[in-house]
Amino acid sequence: MGWPIRMYDSREIYFVTLRCIQGRLLLRPSPRTNEVLAGILARAARMFSIHLFGFVFASNHVHLIVRAPEGNLPRFMQFLAANVSRKVARLTGWRGAFWERRYSAEPILDDEALLGRLRYVLAHGVKERLVRRCRDWPGLSSLGLMLRSSVRSARWFNWTRRWRDRRQLTADRFGSAWVEREELSLTILPPLAARSAKARRRFCLRTIVAIEEDAARDPRPVFGVRAVLAQRPQFRPTRPARRPRPLCHTSIRRLLELFRDHYRSYVERFREASVAWRRGHLAANFPEGAVRPFLWAVPLPSPT
Repeated sequence: MGWPIRMYDSREIYFVTLRCIQGRLLLRPSPRTNEVLAGILARAARMFSIHLFGFVFASNHVHLIVRAPEGNLPRFMQFLAANVSRKVARLTGWRGAFWERRYSAEPILDDEALLGRLRYVLAHGVKERLVRRCRDWPGLSSLGLMLRSSVRSARWFNWTRRWRDRRQLTADRFGSAWVEREELSLTILPPLAARSAKARRRFCLRTIVAIEEDAARDPRPVFGVRAVLAQRPQFRPTRPARRPRPLCHTSIRRLLELFRDHYRSYVERFREASVAWRRGHLAANFPEGAVRPFLWAVPLPSPT
């Protein structure tokens, strides 16, 4: 079965998910892992001018709520995924493929669905009964930025500079010599933009209380922070969760129907343009936001 065709709109906010291979816990929280992830995310968001609304790094997957106003979400995700796979794999001693499949990115079409996705991100760890409170999750998340300050300092480890100085190749890859300062910051969600900072914080606190009250009704025991931190990153769950990817996120049925019709039309136009593109017609008219297929170089005919 082929991958679904991408359709990006620079005006839309997307819910992005990226999962570790075989559900392994390669992103298991630790102080060094969190530090490295914060630096990568901060550098990627700044380089590609990404609006970052929320995020959480679970032990075996990542959720992001983002908008790419310059239409460069694929480049942002390529940079983020490549650097996480290289640097976190180095920390955990993992060799081989890091990510299970390409990332999913579904547009969020209305404010209610957007706040619902934010709640989903904040609930990580609590809804799975890994920790009792949202603030107990030891991994990197946007919760601290939402409650305290919308900006935090981060450390980007510049390995390119390390490789250029061949005399330093034996030095610690995560040493202070390669550190460059970045700022990890959040963009205010559009539904909350008109509220004051105190009102946004109260909204976040109410959301957390509701999440924890719902979780308290779950009879399953809580795994606990200490147990989460003690897990082996290479551990492979016997049955990792698998859920179908939605086409989009919306609380309004009419928006879902309109988006489905729009996507079908987009796919038809993309496939028509793709056929011409692969035949060498580089002026093929792709729909706006399309990612063009890769073209293999055609060898020139040998002289007779």
